[in-house]
Amino acid sequence: MRNLLQFLTRYSNFLIFLILEVVAFILITTTHQYQHSAVWSSANRLVAGVESITTTIGDYFRLQQDNQRLAEENALLKNQLMAQANQLEAVTENDNQYVYSHLDWEYIPAKVVRITTHKQHNYLTINKGLRDSIEVDMGVVSKEGVVGIVSAVGERYSLVVPIIHVGMNLSCRLKTNNYIGRTQWNGIRHDEVALEDISRHVPVAEGDTVVTSGLTNVFPEGILVGTVVKTNMTESDNYHRTTLKIATDYKTVKYVQVIRNHTPYKE
Repeated sequence: MRNLLQFLTRYSNFLIFLILEVVAFILITTTHQYQHSAVWSSANRLVAGVESITTTIGDYFRLQQDNQRLAEENALLKNQLMAQANQLEAVTENDNQYVYSHLDWEYIPAKVVRITTHKQHNYLTINKGLRDSIEVDMGVVSKEGVVGIVSAVGERYSLVVPIIHVGMNLSCRLKTNNYIGRTQWNGIRHDEVALEDISRHVPVAEGDTVVTSGLTNVFPEGILVGTVVKTNMTESDNYHRTTLKIATDYKTVKYVQVIRNHTPYKE
């Protein structure tokens, strides 16, 4: 109590001055329209600024949750589209009626928890495993295009071999003429692979799109693999020397989808 009284006594003049300033400020802002508007305008800008900063911080911490939700919604939409596409078609052969179904694909959302891009044998680790019905040899894609193929599965996590793995070969085709080839990584750039087995008589140009061939049960047909960025050959070459820019950016990929093929064919 004594300390409080000493403080008030020592700073009494300043406190009285401060109180009078506050009273004067209140009187001016309440009796003069211009000053009132200016004060409230400044206060609103200050509050809006604080709310904007708070919202930005909150949005930042919600990004991971929002991205996970968007990945799940994207997978759900793909599953719904595939379900609509899997309509039965009746065909007749030798006066007998057969029913043929398109490939039945399911997309399972997953998150990349680890990835390497600088090794000869690169891998991705995703946060889905046996408990999520993930199996070896399932295809993995991102929103940009093909990512790789599941090579090992644990209870909660799975290992994925990407296109940028020296042992990885992916069956694909040129979208312009449907000619079949395969990818082969040279172990150098993380964003480029070679397109092999394209005969010299096949027209190939920079900018051509390369997609999955659909010849295996790993990927549906038509998923983007990459774009031709360079192609050449000598007179003695029987095949094009073609380089693809990979659609998926392995340096930034965070969310993927594992493709499950339920039933290749139905009768």
